[in-house]
Amino acid sequence: MDQEQKSCCRHKETPRDQEFQADLQKRLNRAIGQLNGVKAMIDDNRYCGDVLIQLAAAESAVRKVSQMLLSNHMHTCVVEQVRRGNDQVIDEALQLIQRFQR
Repeated sequence: MDQEQKSCCRHKETPRDQEFQADLQKRLNRAIGQLNGVKAMIDDNRYCGDVLIQLAAAESAVRKVSQMLLSNHMHTCVVEQVRRGNDQVIDEALQLIQRFQR
């Protein structure tokens, strides 16, 4: 693997379509709003159970974004690399899948 492939700041070769990108942004903004709400609840010394419910909602929102990105990654980046003969991308994909199964 060359240095560019090890970097955490690579760019997709095939851009995400605008509708998918907008959906991701909408979902992330919702999760950010939920986390800001949780922060305000903690600052306001709100009941622990209520805070935990809001945290679970934020976690669920972030997990959905992760699932969507992983699916998109498999259908675009991984497929493109395999077609070019880069089978190492399969190991990377498996590691990503394992990371998000936790």
